Amino acid sequence: MGIQILFAAVLFLIGLVGFLVRRNVIFMLMSIEIMLNSAALVFVIAGSHWMQADGQVMFIFILTVSAAEVSVGLALILQMYHHFKTLDADALRRLRDKQETENK
Repeated sequence: MGIQILFAAVLFLIGLVGFLVRRNVIFMLMSIEIMLNSAALVFVIAGSHWMQADGQVMFIFILTVSAAEVSVGLALILQMYHHFKTLDADALRRLRDKQETENK
């Protein structure tokens, strides 16, 4: 059980580093997906260790939440690209700050 938990922790750290380092919104969304999948993996590992189906039930719940998050996230990303013509989070922040200073 220890090596599997270690694998899930490494997956979670890869997702966290990807979320913090990459500035492209699509890569940030993919990093969140990696973190959700590693959390779901921990539930499956724990469920199989204690011989209960609760881990698989939580895995299905996490997959459902993940699918909803992806669909909403991709719709927002499409609108963001259509409006601003960029997917860089830093550029979007600069555009927002520029717009706020123009409104004052």
